[in-house]
Amino acid sequence: MLAPLPERMRPNTLEAYVGQQHLVGKGFILRNMIESGNLSSFILWGPPGVGKTTLAHIIAKTLDREFFTLSAVNAGVKDVRDVIDLAKSRNLFSGAKAPILFIDEIHRFNKAQQDALLGAVESGIIVLIGATTENPSFEVITPLLSRCQVFILKSLEAEDLQILLDRALKEDKELSKRNITVAETGALFRQSGGDARKLLNILEIVVDSQLGADKIVITNKLVEDCLHENIAVYDKDGELHYDLASAFIKSIRGSDPNAALYYMCRMLDGGEDPIFIARRLCLSASEDVGLANPNALLLANATFQVVHEIGMPEARIPLSECTIYLASSPKSNSAYMAVEKAMQAAKDTKTAAVPLYIRNAPTKLMKDLGYADGYKYAHDYPGNFAGQEFMPKELEGTVLYEPQKNRHEDTLKAYLSACWPKYYTKK
Repeated sequence: MLAPLPERMRPNTLEAYVGQQHLVGKGFILRNMIESGNLSSFILWGPPGVGKTTLAHIIAKTLDREFFTLSAVNAGVKDVRDVIDLAKSRNLFSGAKAPILFIDEIHRFNKAQQDALLGAVESGIIVLIGATTENPSFEVITPLLSRCQVFILKSLEAEDLQILLDRALKEDKELSKRNITVAETGALFRQSGGDARKLLNILEIVVDSQLGADKIVITNKLVEDCLHENIAVYDKDGELHYDLASAFIKSIRGSDPNAALYYMCRMLDGGEDPIFIARRLCLSASEDVGLANPNALLLANATFQVVHEIGMPEARIPLSECTIYLASSPKSNSAYMAVEKAMQAAKDTKTAAVPLYIRNAPTKLMKDLGYADGYKYAHDYPGNFAGQEFMPKELEGTVLYEPQKNRHEDTLKAYLSACWPKYYTKK
């Protein structure tokens, strides 16, 4: 059976590798590492189709290292340990350089799976190359991240896509047999979104649609027509992914549970990771529902945990429950607005001194200097409130949190108005 075009065109050398010159260009960090042979563990972070897997294969081939590969989607702790044990035994008897373990979608490994890698990475039994489309700062445990460099890969530019297109038409055994002219590249490049794999897949779809034609002229219209039937198919790495995710969140924000459920199911039906949806629910609960219904964040967090534990298809039920609850809840973005103001204030007043009376005073010298002198312990006062200012002098009187009109925040505002009438006067 004929392999797909992206697989047929996968390069085997750095010279044939397209893009990422800030890493693999002459004199740049990853190129230097490869040429020196001093390979250390690293993580490749970037969007789909930019060459993460290809680069790992090229490195292994260039350095003549044994190459193991695991997919975080279906590998478990036992699979990780089996590879490590195999690497240990081969290193012990042959003295060969540490093999490379490539883990695709490493962000999908849970803590236990990532923990299983630590010892082998630290001792040099294996060289880990991880690939992820998610920010490793959030998805990779700190001990493992501290043992790996992180290299950021970028979406391919139009010039890179042109090179790939020309090469495929000229060098692929199947395409080179056909009489193909590319009259327009706009739709090809736009639909690929800087993704080499998608570009080549689209090219193959277009060419296959013209079976029997003596000559194929690729135009924007031909590309769009060929993709028309596929345009509604969910692509979790493409533009529609972001459109549906945006529609999902905006439907919740707009208190439309029906539309929110619909877009949620569009994503699930298209193969979206339910964890991605659960994360969006947590963000919506804090940003859009907020203090109008503090229980929303508790439910969203519980949903995230449950979805992580049970997976699909059962995960659709707690996702549905949380989506309906958030969309049907009153809304307030007061916490979001407050922290934005606070972040700006913090940037603008980086040198503002913390008042002496609320500083920590662990030593006698600090006490002699007046640290903590004058601090009023709130619980010693009626209503557990002393009325003491805590902002730096430059920011006294600054109101960052402004309650919005809803049942929960009406209660908060009543309390704050009683405590700070000059800042939160009842209206």
